[in-house]
Amino acid sequence: MTNAGWLRAGRVGRPHGLDGSFHVLEPSPLLLDEGAPVVVGGRTLSIARRAGDDRRPIVRLEGIDDRAGAEELRGCEMLVERVQAPELAPDEWWVEELEGCSVIDRGRPVGTVRRLLALPSCEVLQVARTAGGDDLLVPLVTDAVRAVDPDRREIDVDLRFLGES
Repeated sequence: MTNAGWLRAGRVGRPHGLDGSFHVLEPSPLLLDEGAPVVVGGRTLSIARRAGDDRRPIVRLEGIDDRAGAEELRGCEMLVERVQAPELAPDEWWVEELEGCSVIDRGRPVGTVRRLLALPSCEVLQVARTAGGDDLLVPLVTDAVRAVDPDRREIDVDLRFLGES
């Protein structure tokens, strides 16, 4: 789990080839630029090479020069200092800004964001309901989400649009 000063760039997946490259799981593509420093397994390393695409990036880190080195890091989170992250557009947020936010419908408590899921059609918030029961999935579209206030840690949604009462 990250704190306020760090963002998840992804997790080290299975090695790719023999040169130390690996697949990045759960990638945050904006944080995976060549030359960018990342903290992996307690070490700060620079991204030496990036291949693949935004959905399935392949990365090699400086100092990790063989398959065994990549395998040793498998499963480790890749973290980037928030101050080194690029600026986002006004209606964009880092995953870490949304996870843990309270979800309301015009002031009425709905639940808490567990995580952000990337579905084929759009990203959705997985919300643990305050009243219990199955999690609520809220698509990040303007009809479903009225407002996001990461500073207040609050997201206002339209339950009627979501088919909820």
